[in-house]
Amino acid sequence: MEMGTLTPLAAYAVACLGSVLGLLSAERARHANRTTRNWWIAVAAVSIGGLGIWGMHFTAMLGTWMGANVSYDIPITLLSMLVAIVVVAAGLFLVRRYGINGDTRFWPLAAGGLVTGLGVAAMHYTGMAAIVINADVSYNPGIVALSVVIAVVASTVALWFTRKVSGFAAVIGAALVMGVAVTGMHYTGMYAMSMAHDHSASIVVGNSQELITSLIIGGAGVSVVIIFLLALTSSDEESREEAELLDRVMRRTSQG
Repeated sequence: MEMGTLTPLAAYAVACLGSVLGLLSAERARHANRTTRNWWIAVAAVSIGGLGIWGMHFTAMLGTWMGANVSYDIPITLLSMLVAIVVVAAGLFLVRRYGINGDTRFWPLAAGGLVTGLGVAAMHYTGMAAIVINADVSYNPGIVALSVVIAVVASTVALWFTRKVSGFAAVIGAALVMGVAVTGMHYTGMYAMSMAHDHSASIVVGNSQELITSLIIGGAGVSVVIIFLLALTSSDEESREEAELLDRVMRRTSQG
């Protein structure tokens, strides 16, 4: 397999973008009321799972030459996206109370990391199962196990970031770390794969160009919507400043 040099960088950029939007959304969820908290968790799940993980995976895959034309089974490809979003949402719900009101028990974070990590690995290998190619594909069990461990560790770290990180500079730093973890899991999983090409089989008609066009349009559209949602709401720091200002106004009013 050939992966080039620009594709891993593009995949890393997509992972970082999804992580930034997800962490900012998780920051909003921490201070939202009950009505809007679940919506922000859903936005964070779409950002991290749909864009940062799934979008990264197929950005990397579409730049990988496997020695033959590749087509993708669209229903299985979409299933892998759904898996990524659902497992990230499950992890976020499991850890939503971690660190709140002094509750720093490790088990919610560990459980969320395990569920999300296993789901991310399932997303990766479901996405790989969507590939249609004239070759027999096999995997090295040891390296597959390593990729699953990386996915669990990376997911646990990512979920910890969603509970602890606030402020734009801190979010950027955390997103850079998350990008390394997510892409590291992907390329470890790719390294586990071996292919034996069947040159006598009929040629597969590739649909990679159509898929990459859809990814670019869909990913850009989702990113713009999430950015607008974030721009229209207050950050943690702004919320605290507004609360402090309201408190001072109320005290002056009562004193007057």
